[in-house]
Amino acid sequence: MKILVTVKRIPDPDEGLKFTGGGLDYSSHKRVPNAFDEYAVETALRLAEVVGGKDRLAEVVVLSICPQGQRQHVTQFLAMGADRGIVVDAEEDSLDTIAVSKAIAAVFKKEGADLLIAGKLSQDLEGNQVAQRVAGLLGVPQACFAANLAWDRAGKSLTVGREVDDGVEVKKIPLPAVVSVDLRIVLPKSVQNGATSPDHAYNEGPRLASLRGITMAKRKKVDVFTLAALGVASGGSEQDVAVAAPPARKAGQMVGSVEELVEKLTKEAKVI
Repeated sequence: MKILVTVKRIPDPDEGLKFTGGGLDYSSHKRVPNAFDEYAVETALRLAEVVGGKDRLAEVVVLSICPQGQRQHVTQFLAMGADRGIVVDAEEDSLDTIAVSKAIAAVFKKEGADLLIAGKLSQDLEGNQVAQRVAGLLGVPQACFAANLAWDRAGKSLTVGREVDDGVEVKKIPLPAVVSVDLRIVLPKSVQNGATSPDHAYNEGPRLASLRGITMAKRKKVDVFTLAALGVASGGSEQDVAVAAPPARKAGQMVGSVEELVEKLTKEAKVI
């Protein structure tokens, strides 16, 4: 099986953004890998490897749309254990969701991939559209917000558990397919590939790159494509109309007793 995993670099969420009045200033901002993409890569690696053995059940390919010279995050994911990388040489901030989805779908077809794994959203935009759009473009089944995942290799299908308001919804989908993952996918026993013992417990969270992984990452192949080579136009169907800072919050109030708090909640805030 070939697993394609989308990865993205985003402005560091731990750094404050400057608001210029006309928008957000990213000029001096550090870029870091999107956390949900780390979960996606970890999911793919758990599906691909057999703990305690040397077999590899799948090839893991990471895909990023970014400037060719700014692909440090791709190297990081190769160091985690992905087999190779693909870069679509473009400035991601200049593309809309439709163009990004078309580029991913084009690479999926070009690679003959069996499974696309994506983070449920990117922390910078929180659009939660790309995985669903790609599934629609490819005409394949999708399961979004996966919290656990089991691969039936004989049946060429996936059983996906996703948290909903009333509990856990379970879906069984045939391959090829698209899956987006939530944060609980990296709990110790959330991913089962039918080869690693179901009793094996991974460390919680995405793995850190080893020294050997960092060394090997520099030798791994990274193919570079352009949008034109993939037959994708840059697009302009989505536009930023305006960017505004949130309204300032009113200062809080101190109360001297529980009785005073209840009175304010009842008479002033009217929430009880």
